[in-house]
Amino acid sequence: MPKTLSLKIKDKIVLIVARGDARLDNKKLKETFGAKARMLSSDEVVTWTGHPVGGVCPFGLENPLAVYCDVSLRHYQEVLPAAGAIHSAVRIEPERMAQLTDATWVDVCL
Repeated sequence: MPKTLSLKIKDKIVLIVARGDARLDNKKLKETFGAKARMLSSDEVVTWTGHPVGGVCPFGLENPLAVYCDVSLRHYQEVLPAAGAIHSAVRIEPERMAQLTDATWVDVCL
């Protein structure tokens, strides 16, 4: 199952969807976005996404946010990102998810 990470980079809030066991690589993040990233607090996550931590997904967001999909997702034919709640998910092909969320593919994980 992938994870959707909520980050603040410079003055911009972004979501990065990555393989569940993948770890962000700070060097790759800085090279890709030109600045260090900070994870949002639980309260900030809810404010910006409208979803609780553990249920964040790139769909149905409270605010328009840039979505990025890490290339680690391309290892799978289907992924099950959270669907806005802790115990819900949606089955979808990674390419389709990126298309529906207007995501940009990036390589920011180890």
